[in-house]
Amino acid sequence: MIQHQDVRTGSTAAGTQKYGTAFAVITTLFFMWGFVTVLNDILIPHLKAIFDLNYQWSTFVQSIFFLGYFIFALPSSKIIAALGYQRSITVGLCVMGAGALIFVPAAMIPSYSVFLLAFFVLASGMTILQVAANPYVAALGPPEKASSRLNLAQALNSLGTTVGPAIGGYLILSNKAVSTAGLNAAQLHAQQVAEASSVKLPYIGIALLLFVLAFVLSRFHFPILTQIEDADHHIHASGSVWHYPHLILGAVGIFVYVGAEVAIGSLLVSYLTQPNIAALTPVAAARYLSLYWGGLMVGRLAGSAIMRRIRPGTVLGFAALIACALVVITIVTTGQVAMWSVILVGLFESIMFPTIFTLGIDGLGKLTEKGSGVLIMAIVGGAVIPNAMGRLADAIGLHLSFVLPALCFVYIMYYGWRGSKHKPIANSAAV
Repeated sequence: MIQHQDVRTGSTAAGTQKYGTAFAVITTLFFMWGFVTVLNDILIPHLKAIFDLNYQWSTFVQSIFFLGYFIFALPSSKIIAALGYQRSITVGLCVMGAGALIFVPAAMIPSYSVFLLAFFVLASGMTILQVAANPYVAALGPPEKASSRLNLAQALNSLGTTVGPAIGGYLILSNKAVSTAGLNAAQLHAQQVAEASSVKLPYIGIALLLFVLAFVLSRFHFPILTQIEDADHHIHASGSVWHYPHLILGAVGIFVYVGAEVAIGSLLVSYLTQPNIAALTPVAAARYLSLYWGGLMVGRLAGSAIMRRIRPGTVLGFAALIACALVVITIVTTGQVAMWSVILVGLFESIMFPTIFTLGIDGLGKLTEKGSGVLIMAIVGGAVIPNAMGRLADAIGLHLSFVLPALCFVYIMYYGWRGSKHKPIANSAAV
C-alpha cells in the first residue's frame, strides 16, 4: 500500500489530516451547486404558470441550463490548467453569483428569455466547479476508494437538493392557481410581475452567499492536486482520452443518468399534482420533491459504505435495475403506488453519477483532467432528455412519458456490469 505523505511535512498522519480538511472544505461546493440546481425544479412549474407554457417549453429551462455544461466543460479544463484549481473554483463561484443576480432583472421585466440567460450563466460557473471538484475529491486518497469518497461528497450535494425544494417551494411557489383568462395586455403584465417577484429575494441571497464562499475558499490552502495525483494514480496514461472505451461509455452513462434524474425531478411537481396520481397542491408537491432528492442523499451515504466492500460497477448495475423497475411500476399504476414508486427512484439513482464518474476516469492518470472535462460535458444530457420527455408528455401524456427515464436506466445497467470494465495500461511508472 502506498503511504500518502504531506509534501510540506513528510508526515503520513499530517498528510491524511490535510487531505481530510481539504475534503471537508471542498464538499461545501457540492452542497451549493446541489441547492442551486434543484431550484430549477421549483422554477419550472412557476414559470410554466406565469408565461402559460406547455411541458416542452417549460423544460427548456433545463435545456439551456445544461447546455452551459456542454459548451464550457472542455474550456473549463483549460481554465483549470491555466489558473490552477483554487483560482478556478473562485472564478466559478463568482460567475455563478453573477448568474444569480440576473434573476432580479428577469423577474422585474419579466422576461422568460432573460430567465433563460440567467440559468445559462449560472450553469457556466457551475461547470468550472464540477470539472475541478469531482476529480479533486477522487484524487484525495487511495484510488481504490475513489468511488466511495466521491459518493460521500455527493451526499452533501444531495443535502442541498433535499433542503432546496422545501425552501424554494415556500419562498417561490404559491398555492393559488394562476389564470390569464380574460386579462388584457396591461393586466397580464401586472400579474406576471407580481408572480415573478417571488424569485428576486431568494436569488439575491444565493448571489451574496456565493460571493462570500468565493472569498473564503480563495484564502484556504488546498493540497496541490498534481502531487496527490503523482502519489495515487498508479497508471500514468498517455495519448488521447478518446482511446479509452470505458471513458467514452462512461460519458454516455453520465448523459443518460443526468437526463433521467433531471427529467424526473423537473416534472415531479407537475406529476404529483395530477388528479390520478396524488392531486397535491404545488407547495405540497415541492415537499415530496424534497423526499425524492433526500433519497439521493441517503443512498449516497449508504453507497459510500457498500462500495468499500463490493465492486462499484456491480453496485451500479443493481441500482439501475431497481430504479428501472420502480419507473415501470409508476407507469403501470396510479395513486399512492405511482407516487411513492417514483419518489423512491431517487434512492437508487443516488450512487449513479459519482460511480460512473470514478469508473470513467479510472486509470487515466495524467489525462484525468481531460477525461473529467469529457464526463462533465456529457451532463448536457440534462438539456436533451428532460426536453424530450416534455415533448413526449405533450404528445402521449405525462404519465406515460416516464418510459424515457426507464430506458436510460437500462443503459446504466449495461455500463455497470460490462461497459465500465477495462484493462490497466502497463508502463514503467506503474506501481
